[in-house]
Amino acid sequence: MATTAHGKRKYSIIDLTGDDDAPSASRRPPPGDAVTQSQRDSWVEQGNEQDADDVVISSQDGDDTAMASYQLYGVLDTKIVGVRYYTGYASVGEYVVVRREPSNPYDSNAIRVENVQRDQIGHIGRAMASKLAKYMDSGALLVEGSLSGRVGEFDCPISLKLFGTSEPVERANLRSQMKADRLPSEVIDHKEREAKKRKAEELKKIAAANKLKGGKRGTGYQSSQSSQGYAGTLSQGDGNSGQSLEELMETSQRFNPREMGEVTEKFGSGEDFLAQMPMAECPSKLQTQLLPYQRQALAWLLEKENPHLPTAGSDDAVQLWKRSKHNANIFTNIATNFSIKNQEPTLASGGILSDDMGMGKTLEMISLIIADANASSPSKATLIVAPVGVMSNWSGQIAHHVKAEHALRVLTYHGSGKKPMKAKDFGGYDVVITSYGTLATEYYPPGKKDPPPVPRSQGLFSINWRRVILDEGHIIRNPNTKSALAATNLMAQSRWVLTGTPIINNLKDLYSLVRFIGLTGGLERLEIFNSILIRPLNQGDVNASLLLQALMATICLRRKKEMKFVDLKLPELSEYVHRIDFLPHEKEKYEALQAEAKGLLRTYQRGQNKNGKPQDTYRHLLEMLLRLRQVCNHWKLCGERVTSVLSLLESQKFVDLTPENRKALQEMLQVSIESREYCPICLEELHNPVITTCAHVFGNECIERVIETQHRCPMCRAEPLEVDSLVRPAVELGETADQLDIDIDTSSSKVEALLEILKASHKKEGTKTVIFSKWTSFLNIIQTQLDNHGYKYARIDGKMRANQRDASLVALETDPDCTIMLASLAVCSVGLNLVAANQVVLVDSWWAPAIEDQAVDRVHRLGQKKPTTVWRLVMNDSIEDQVLNIQAEKRKLMMTAFQEKTRKRMKEGSTARLGDIERLLR
Repeated sequence: MATTAHGKRKYSIIDLTGDDDAPSASRRPPPGDAVTQSQRDSWVEQGNEQDADDVVISSQDGDDTAMASYQLYGVLDTKIVGVRYYTGYASVGEYVVVRREPSNPYDSNAIRVENVQRDQIGHIGRAMASKLAKYMDSGALLVEGSLSGRVGEFDCPISLKLFGTSEPVERANLRSQMKADRLPSEVIDHKEREAKKRKAEELKKIAAANKLKGGKRGTGYQSSQSSQGYAGTLSQGDGNSGQSLEELMETSQRFNPREMGEVTEKFGSGEDFLAQMPMAECPSKLQTQLLPYQRQALAWLLEKENPHLPTAGSDDAVQLWKRSKHNANIFTNIATNFSIKNQEPTLASGGILSDDMGMGKTLEMISLIIADANASSPSKATLIVAPVGVMSNWSGQIAHHVKAEHALRVLTYHGSGKKPMKAKDFGGYDVVITSYGTLATEYYPPGKKDPPPVPRSQGLFSINWRRVILDEGHIIRNPNTKSALAATNLMAQSRWVLTGTPIINNLKDLYSLVRFIGLTGGLERLEIFNSILIRPLNQGDVNASLLLQALMATICLRRKKEMKFVDLKLPELSEYVHRIDFLPHEKEKYEALQAEAKGLLRTYQRGQNKNGKPQDTYRHLLEMLLRLRQVCNHWKLCGERVTSVLSLLESQKFVDLTPENRKALQEMLQVSIESREYCPICLEELHNPVITTCAHVFGNECIERVIETQHRCPMCRAEPLEVDSLVRPAVELGETADQLDIDIDTSSSKVEALLEILKASHKKEGTKTVIFSKWTSFLNIIQTQLDNHGYKYARIDGKMRANQRDASLVALETDPDCTIMLASLAVCSVGLNLVAANQVVLVDSWWAPAIEDQAVDRVHRLGQKKPTTVWRLVMNDSIEDQVLNIQAEKRKLMMTAFQEKTRKRMKEGSTARLGDIERLLR
């Protein structure tokens, strides 16, 4: 971000290559259908919200997600030349950006060097550039740099770190090429030698162990008691065991997923520090009395909206900026070593409020708006951006918590019926509430390729807001989505992100939030963020862990419900892993699929199948993983295998779009959605996923852009490829289609275990249960069984309209006979209050644990009056066993960022996708 002479942020549009915002064919109503105006409005609004997740291809800040696991090969000391021709400056030790410049008219191998402000310092020398260019162009090497000496009159020394693949075969080839070009690979060479030594020692130990007889094998998580008796009850199929809830708990394993390891407790701010934070006075206009920890949050919010640079002589760092003790006019960023002289760095106003779900983040932000209402500011209006389902909660909470005589003027700016508004119109309100879809649509107006410049004459981008609040801010974790780019380019004095899960899958989730907040000094650039934080942390660098915790301490406030000083007075939360044995016919089907999956994994690891197409083997493997998960729930979920289409694709490039083949391709697409695969074009998690007739999966916007230019698949070169031949999911939100033919008498071990829990719970008056599943098709199976057993229930899933969801919530809360809520995990993990229930059953689990934790926190949150029980249903000796271990490691990543105390040590291990798959199939 550029700055003005007064140190204020100058808002400039990120350099993008935009795309049309016209709705895709899948969102348009069928031609000739008679539709009502309300239906049309509904389609438009749904399309807008989906468009918010569309990915925009950026011409800046190249994304090296695929290179996140690259290893350091060697360090190359060379020089930057031509420095006298450029104005860019950097100090010794400062991180710089090294990027290719193939369009350079003087040298097609040119490699330019920039400082963190995008000012060019010079070029890598021509001879060295000619060696490195081909590696950088092919992606074989990732090059990162830092200055190793002062900038001279003609040149400057630079140290280049060379990162390459960790895949063994490719690594060997790359090392050979680098040695031929006399490029350093001493680091990877040393690692290889050490690895060989360790391997030899392991082989000796194995040989010695093989001489011993007997021994015991570890089995991971273990139940406190044997479950054989319970399995016997299930096999009888009568469901009349009459076990009490206490007896079920005794046969289940006590489990706390939030206790995952002692993560460097000596670093960062601990619970004791948080407990001693100062408190603000409760605003007099607020109807609700703030709890002590909420008053601490208000004091922190007010402080972060008015940050101050360190005073002269101070050792403090503010937003990672330190003032030099030798020259008070010099400020240095401790993360990037970027320094500026005779100018104050711009400080971000705002931050990330990341308290646990249910601690009152909404109330804390309302108290901030009230407390700041009389402050001198050009604009008084606060913009709140929220998911559609949460917007009404904001307006309701504001009305509930603010005294009537001081009521805030609130505008909900959303839907096709909203009127165009200018800055002065918005200025007549205290709070404006909008959705991510509306925000993205206004930033990328339909019919325009590129976003118009900001400020504009009307709309959300016509006003400099007092503050912008992103509710469920992790929605913008992909920095290239329209919603993320639109939010970043809003004009605002202060910027806030509300999320209980700023890190869901990896640290890149955090980058987008850092960029939105407006942090300066280099970390707002993805290349620098990768170089300083993501890659070193993946390599286990302790200094990077320290830096991450320092970053989070300066921009983020996170408290957990179980912290003693928080004292939410929440009732006890008890969590159990309830283990279930397969019935014989289920076990037989599972083991057959597991054996096939292990064979496919071995084939993929060898890098070839019978036709030499590893990608085909990988598709088979992902499908097998999905089927294994489905068998754990109910054998009927497996449906028809898609092997016929896969076999056909092995002999020809693409298949005809017959109804049978379309259905099979949709099944394959569902596999990729379930497996959280990445779009191979933008390297981001799938967005509006589609599958081609050659069975390759892409994000819709990315592949349509490719089709515009070359009309062939970028993966296999199959042609012709047209937009009309792209196959979309059978249903929205990645939820499975409801086409299963289930006999009401057909059950499964897991369904019977669920019914046992419900039967035992029914004996305790007042118990209400939320049943979460990723698959709506499995909810259908459960629903049939609930009908058969006479239970009264409500349901929420992605295919229901907002008013239908609201009716389900009301039924759960007000109808004493409605004791069960069937809930889609994708829908109910965000923005709902389910404290009417006091029991949660998670019937299936997968990669990202944060979504499940959010779902549980919808029940166990502020307002819950009863002890809460959580059941995780896990099939013994199945893929579900390893899921718990993988989830634990993803939680560890988040705890590293926040320096959270826990009481059990967690094993280290890789969380890479293929590594996860290997562990699942153990």
